Amino acid sequence: MATNSAGIPLYQMVKQHILELIDKDDWGEGRRLPSENELVKVLSISRMTINRALRELTNEGYIVRVSGVGTFVAEKRAQSHPLEIRNIAEEITHRGHVHESKVISLQAVRATPETALYFNIAAGARLFQSVILHSESGSPIQLEERYVHPAFAPAYMEEDFSAKTTTEYLLEISSSIDEIEQIVQAAMPSKSTSKLLSMSPDEPCLVLFRRTWVKQQVVTRTTLYHPASRYQFGSRYKP
Repeated sequence: MATNSAGIPLYQMVKQHILELIDKDDWGEGRRLPSENELVKVLSISRMTINRALRELTNEGYIVRVSGVGTFVAEKRAQSHPLEIRNIAEEITHRGHVHESKVISLQAVRATPETALYFNIAAGARLFQSVILHSESGSPIQLEERYVHPAFAPAYMEEDFSAKTTTEYLLEISSSIDEIEQIVQAAMPSKSTSKLLSMSPDEPCLVLFRRTWVKQQVVTRTTLYHPASRYQFGSRYKP
């Protein structure tokens, strides 16, 4: 396998080169890429190497290859870092799109036995619950169901979460989070969730379950539902 002086396979270097151009928006969504022959000439790398790089980028969803037409930059999926708490409104704005949110419900509830276990409180204890639908440029992208401990955010019920996200509001109260638990699963959504997210009946969701602790107390328990065809979790870091 061909490598450079650092021992990195050349096809990986080609992939990285193309991904950097896409990330910098030099090659935006729908942009037609140079042909394999053109890339061979520009990069001075064999066609077999170029072909492997393009094939893997296609399989990974970064580009789309149309037989007899050409290769194009794929539409970017909404993406969230799986190990961080991030404001979805900022993520959407960063992608150059428009964030909208709709409050489905905002109410005080009594903790079920299952929910009480998550908070380590007695069943029947009072909690705040919000259900909010987030959209990206008109396309529903996340259904957020959140339980909040009243002692942590006593004014939670008074906020307008169509103007400010719950994440933004809660981080304003306290950014000193002691501990975060996050679990990602693939699951089939309920009919109501599927309808709110404008999903086809047989499409699965990517579901993120999250708990946060402040001063050794569980203060929020959140479930985030995402259409699998329009959302992904990913990160890039240096160990």
